[in-house]
Amino acid sequence: MDRPRRLSLLVTSPRVALGLLSHQAWQAVSAADQVCALSAADNPLVDVVTAAGMAVELVDAPDAGGLAAHLLDEAETGTVIWIGSPDADPGLSQALAHRLATHEDPPELEMLIGSWDVPGSRLLDAVAVMDRLRSPGGCPWDATQTHQSLTPYLIEEIYECLEAIEAGDQDHIIEELGDVLLQVLFHARIGEEDEQTFDIDDVAASLVDKLIRRHPHVFAGGSASTADEVESSWQDLKHAEKPERAHLLDGIPPGMPELARASKITGRLVRAGQSEWLAQAVSDTARTGAEGEYAARLLDIVVEARKHALDPSAALRSALRSIEARGRDLH
Repeated sequence: MDRPRRLSLLVTSPRVALGLLSHQAWQAVSAADQVCALSAADNPLVDVVTAAGMAVELVDAPDAGGLAAHLLDEAETGTVIWIGSPDADPGLSQALAHRLATHEDPPELEMLIGSWDVPGSRLLDAVAVMDRLRSPGGCPWDATQTHQSLTPYLIEEIYECLEAIEAGDQDHIIEELGDVLLQVLFHARIGEEDEQTFDIDDVAASLVDKLIRRHPHVFAGGSASTADEVESSWQDLKHAEKPERAHLLDGIPPGMPELARASKITGRLVRAGQSEWLAQAVSDTARTGAEGEYAARLLDIVVEARKHALDPSAALRSALRSIEARGRDLH
């Protein structure tokens, strides 16, 4: 029986821990007649395969064409596994295709997937890029930033992301969400450098714990089955977690834009059954003078918009975009 003639290109994800190869990949590597890797490459996977008791031939090749020729020659007499280099061996696929096209009896060529990226794995790349930017020899501007200096950028990026969402431009949304993520990575890295106060894993762990804790209907056998029940449960859990917030209006950031803050405050009062008290407070405001009268009218609009499940801030932004676009035609 003829021995199989096959060249398998082992492809792995750099974002998965070394050695976490698929069962199929380990079986193929164990059964191969020869396992090869580029000698000039810094390839940690070679050490993993060697530590597992398998010999690896380190190949010296002047270029992709020479490497392709060597691998195909080796595959003429058996099965060969090529451990791809971290740089994905530029030009190798094209060189192999060129030689196989003119080969009278070519060996079988396959792509052997050793590991796949899991969802969210590119976040590891983002963390690595931030590490490079903030490390010695990185970006001088990035290295000087602090929590305080980055605050204006965080606010700006959030509004730009909001603009992209309301415009419905998917590519723009992706870009702006990335900019918001950059701010998260930035602040987490600064926290890591500040006497190791916290790092990105602390931020992620805090978020995961909160999401699990506040979704007992998903993770702990809770009974909420509608959006309203979920929101009510969320508010109850939030209140239990933050007992220092004794009043229903505690915890509303004073730095919020005024219209958004008005919506937040009036919304909480209405949900708490204080609509009549709110109406009286707005009426009292209207009697404090011209400024109070205008303020009361604005508050009435905010309350009315919320009754119709409208976000007054979003409505105003939409109107301003329309006016701005039409206004550009003026001369």
